[in-house]
Amino acid sequence: MSQHVLIVEDETKIASLLKDYLAQSGFETAVIHDGSEVEDWLENNSTSIMLLDLMLPGKTGIDICKDVRKDSSLPIIMITAKVEEIDRLLGLELGADDYICKPFSPREVVARVKTVLRRTETSENLSEKGLVLDQNTYKATIDGQNLNLTAVEFQLLKVLSDQPGRIFSRSVLVDKIYNDGRVVSDRTIDSHIKKLRKKIAEQLPDVELIHSLYAVGYKFEWQ
Repeated sequence: MSQHVLIVEDETKIASLLKDYLAQSGFETAVIHDGSEVEDWLENNSTSIMLLDLMLPGKTGIDICKDVRKDSSLPIIMITAKVEEIDRLLGLELGADDYICKPFSPREVVARVKTVLRRTETSENLSEKGLVLDQNTYKATIDGQNLNLTAVEFQLLKVLSDQPGRIFSRSVLVDKIYNDGRVVSDRTIDSHIKKLRKKIAEQLPDVELIHSLYAVGYKFEWQ
């Protein structure tokens, strides 16, 4: 059974181009140009993933994403015309699975769609892979071996691994880890991530779990 992509894009040429490229890769598609029509469409149809433009007539992509996330884990890739917007979108904690900036290569979009779908379909329980996080004791183990994480390192790993594949900006990680109002720089997060990676590598030397996205942030993905 072929997978389905809902394209929510008000620029008809871009929507048509995406539709053609996705069809060539075997995807079924539907196109919506007005944000106010998305909710009704989702109530009456099913889709595997949604490509969602940020600026839409009727209802913005931000509002659509927020509403969908209230009761659905439908994979969403946000599309924006400004790379600077990505950090703001991450800061809003919309829960989107990925972000793409215009202008983009249609082939890149197809590749991103496949990656997100593969990630959501093959997502396994981390404990089955050997990673266990005990929230009560702040103890993290891989195949029974204690990683000896600090409280901050444990919280970072927990936040990232709770939503595999989701990109977290440094500012969002600061807010989640340091909720006591103290001022913490992005470099502090980078330092903790570096130490966390080193401890993980001691147990899993050939597996990268925490991935950097240049000038954007970090994500957890078991590869």
